[in-house]
Order: sequence, then structure tokens, then C-alpha cells
Amino acid sequence: MWSLPLVRHTDVPPRVTENFILSGYRFPNYSLWQCLASAFRPTNETGNFWTHFLPIFVFAFHFLEVFTWEKAPEPSNPFFYPFWNYFLGVLYLLLASSLAHLLNSMSLIIREICFFVDYGTISAYTVGSSLAYFYYIHPQAGIPEIKVCEQNASQSKSPDTSEETCATESSASQFQMFFESLYIPSSFLIAIICVLTCCSTRQRWRAYRYAVRTMVFLLPFFISSTPIFYRLLSPSTSSSPSSQLSSTMAVFFYRHCFWLVVSAIFNISKIPERVSPGNFDIWGHSHQWFHCCTFLSILDELQMIKVEIRALLLNPMTFLPSAMPTKLSGPTLMSTYGVMVLLQGCIASIIAWFGWQAYQIYAPEQKKLKRS
Repeated sequence: MWSLPLVRHTDVPPRVTENFILSGYRFPNYSLWQCLASAFRPTNETGNFWTHFLPIFVFAFHFLEVFTWEKAPEPSNPFFYPFWNYFLGVLYLLLASSLAHLLNSMSLIIREICFFVDYGTISAYTVGSSLAYFYYIHPQAGIPEIKVCEQNASQSKSPDTSEETCATESSASQFQMFFESLYIPSSFLIAIICVLTCCSTRQRWRAYRYAVRTMVFLLPFFISSTPIFYRLLSPSTSSSPSSQLSSTMAVFFYRHCFWLVVSAIFNISKIPERVSPGNFDIWGHSHQWFHCCTFLSILDELQMIKVEIRALLLNPMTFLPSAMPTKLSGPTLMSTYGVMVLLQGCIASIIAWFGWQAYQIYAPEQKKLKRS
């Protein structure tokens, strides 16, 4: 492994090169074991591997802390079904990303498939987040109870106050209808669209591929975050312990957004290697910073979800369907794991289709590389 030379951008196929990265490339003919061994050799992909592989253990440590809390049910309790699906989404994302960067030098075809899988796991992560938001950050969590309009009208001394209450209730009801019926299906559909678009950028829109991939994932962010936006626009006035815990959600959400914005800037701008090509080929280039900022955003998202879980554990009645003025029910195997399994099946079909196209395009070129 150590005797295999690293080559410059002029010595590898154009498909392998990255903007402003001039050296440290592995030639796309490595064996599986050579790719695995390259994790311990400085190449332009080594940092990309470790910046998403090591965070797996950091994330698992913070995730498992929830099960040590007082009043926390058993890990197998249905209460934690959405939380486990969120964990699986993050695990798939970090593991697929790190392995994609490690194994992409086996062949041009495998390189394409590695990143198709990477895009698929990003979408799976967004749906896993949506499931956690749906059950732990539901619209009623921490929001003052809205009484029946007629009751308020009879007790209110001012007609204007009554009309305002009615309008608030109507707005909440409209959001509840979307949340109950369309939130998860919308997240599911947007995830599929994101996979199709990102996979397509490996064949077209090459000049703008980083901007397209970054922008296309803004849509699932806004769809998934609708419960949080609703909560931030409808803060609780309660002074209960669960409400006080829930109020810290905003801090973690703002930090989550901040790290996402910074990661997007690194991914699109290609700074610092754009400013000094060749000096950040191995360590410190933009994709490594993109990985670090992405993980920090996930870590803050995890903390935000944990805050909401703690609030629910302190006031478990808010999680019971009978205590909620909507048709929301508790998590089940079909509404959590079933959704993720169906999504994985759809994503696998998309990857298979694009993988077959990649095989038809790059098989002749790969044969030439092997002969040379």
C-alpha cells in the first residue's frame, strides 16, 4: 500500500479530480484492501474519511445517554421508536459518507455508486429527523391549550378578543391538518426528489454540482423543520419544568442552522483551497470543514431532540393521544420503521438505476485504465 504512488490531478481521469485539489490522488484501480489501508496514509481523501468516521462514536455516546435518564422507559419501548430511526438515519449518513470517500478509488463505476449511496443516506437522515420531530416536537408540545372558541366568546368581555382567539384556533387547526396528514408524506417525497437530483448532478450540471447539491437539501430542511418553526412562532407561556426545558430548544435549533449555513459556505465556495491551490490537498481543504460543520449541526439537532424528550418524560401526559386535541397517535413499528424501510427500498431502486447507467458509461473507460 505504501509503495503505491500518489498522483497529481493531471494523471487521473477528469471524473476523479476535485476543484483546486492538485495532488494526493489515488489512481482508480485500488483493491478493497488497498482502499481500506489508505485510511492510514495521507491522501486527499484521508481527512474526508476520518471527519465522518470518528463522529459516529461521538454521536453514539450522546445518543445512548438518554437511556440512562431517570423515568426513561426501556430502549425497546415504542416511545423510542422515532429516536432509534433518527439514530439509524445519522448512522447511515456518517458511515456511508466515510466509506464513500475511502472506497471510491476501486473503479470509476464503484466511485459513482459510492456517492449515489451517500446521497441516499442523506435523504434517509432527513426522514429520520422528520420522524423524531413529528413525535417529539409536535405542534402541541409547550403550546398553551387553546380553548373552544364558543367558550371563550361567552367568557370574554371584548368581541375583539373573542375574534382573535377564534383566528388563533383556526390557524392552529389548519397547521394540525397539514401536520397530521401531509408532514411525513411530504418529507418522504422530498427525500426521493433530493436523491434523484443529486444523482443526476454526477451526469449533468457538472459545473454547478456543488451548488445544486447544497441548495436541493434546503427543501427537506424547511419541510422537516415546520414543527420547530411553528413552536418558535407559538411559544409557551407556561412556567412548568417541562416548558422551561423546551424553551432551550430554540438555542440548539439556531446553532443547528448556523452550522448548516457554514457547511454550505464551505461546500460551495471551496475555500481555503480556492485561495491557495495545492496547499490544502491533504489536510484542511473545504470538504473536511464541510464534514466537521455538518456533524456539529447534527450534534446540536440531537441535543434539541433530547431536550424535547426530557420535557415529555417530565410531563408524559402531553405524549398521550387522549391528551392531545388532534388525531395524532403514538409511534408504531409501521409508522416509524415501516416508513424508513419503504424509503430505503425506493432509494435502493434509484441507486440501482443510476448505477446501471454509470456502468454503461464508464465500463469501457475502466477497461482502458486496467490495461494501462
